[in-house]
Amino acid sequence: MNKLKLSTVAQWCGGRLQGNDTEIDNVSIDSRAVNTTSLFVAIKGERFDAHDFAKQVEESGAAAMVCHREVDVSIPVIYVEDTKKAFIDIARNYRQSIKNLTVIGLTGSVGKTTTKEMTYLVASKKFNAIKTQGNLNNDIGLPRTLFTLDDSYNGAVIEMGMSAFGEISLLSKTCLPDIGIITNIGVSHIEHLGSRDGILKAKLEILDGMKKGSTLILNYDNDKLQTVKTADYNIVSFGIDNKEANVIAQNITEKDGKTSFDVLSDGKTQSVTIPTIGIHNVYDALAAYCVGLEIGLETSVIAEALGEYEPSGMRQRIKTINGVTVIEDCYNASPDSQRAAINALMSIEGDRKIAVLGDMLELGDYSATAHTEIGEYAAAKKVDLLYTYGEESKNIAAAAELNGVKVFAFTDKEELFEALRREIKPSDVVLFKASRGMKLEEVINKLYEEWKDK
Repeated sequence: MNKLKLSTVAQWCGGRLQGNDTEIDNVSIDSRAVNTTSLFVAIKGERFDAHDFAKQVEESGAAAMVCHREVDVSIPVIYVEDTKKAFIDIARNYRQSIKNLTVIGLTGSVGKTTTKEMTYLVASKKFNAIKTQGNLNNDIGLPRTLFTLDDSYNGAVIEMGMSAFGEISLLSKTCLPDIGIITNIGVSHIEHLGSRDGILKAKLEILDGMKKGSTLILNYDNDKLQTVKTADYNIVSFGIDNKEANVIAQNITEKDGKTSFDVLSDGKTQSVTIPTIGIHNVYDALAAYCVGLEIGLETSVIAEALGEYEPSGMRQRIKTINGVTVIEDCYNASPDSQRAAINALMSIEGDRKIAVLGDMLELGDYSATAHTEIGEYAAAKKVDLLYTYGEESKNIAAAAELNGVKVFAFTDKEELFEALRREIKPSDVVLFKASRGMKLEEVINKLYEEWKDK
């Protein structure tokens, strides 16, 4: 982060500076992570109030604080009405202070993180760029990402998450994207937004922080996104089935854990290979490809960048241990990503295709229907064995069993592990897919330990 005078920060957030106008070069909300050049913002959360740690922050050597109530410290304090709002205001103004910066903002029901990673690889071929780390995609995490910028950077790839109306609007108005991406409109958070039309409306809030005439990249294979029409922004579309899209993937093949395809744009064709499988990953790559075109990269350079992608965390990471091919996909789950994961399972060569599916969370009244549809989908794709974990996933099990699949349903993780330990054999392909809250990776890790001993 560039050095800032406290008087500048106070002006940005409409605060009153009490004390010396010193300099800071980092902004923190963690009282344990401050140093002698830190500006600590005391945010009041649901379970704690950081103002209570003011003395500790001073003793840790912080340079200054931002507070919305009186604190007994001798270091400079910027007093504001609301520290959480001040945190956002400081981040927005700091982003604007970085000259010649191109911000690529993205949101969507699924595929955000993979699209972010692929877009970052592409953007890095032109820019010295930063990206959102981990899941720092909310009103606390996004400012923290912006504060990692300094004048040496000229690019940023910013992921924006949400669960309610107004959240994307706030994030977009904070990071002010020059290019926006919406990956798709599914049913994630439908519990809070009422319908897919409501989800579309919420995702389109990304435009609230974008200048008129800037580029919005949309998945035109998505039934909701293909309805978006506006003369105020430059719409760039991508797809596989929709031949009216500006950027189209064709001749898609999957082999040896890789997906190859041709990208058609402006009458030119470019071959691309990404080191992962699944049509959903092709869509993510197409979004990143569109960014590459927008920032003026040669198509061969974009293809090179996409070829450098590596699946991160627990997002469709494929491992082979003790002869068993395992697809780890436990970071998140929605009906769309469950179907995509099942497709990926069925595309990999192996003796038996075994799906281990856990609950998809935050679906509200749609949950029973959504889980039932996934059970029907697994049956239609002819998985050999289906194991489910969780109360909601009983609906997956019931629907799949009704359609002829051999099913085992569990609500106890240890019992699930024991059943899998006994059943899985070398040459099987096993998919683990569930929402993050189900912690299905605990079963995976126990199986890995079991297999290592053999």
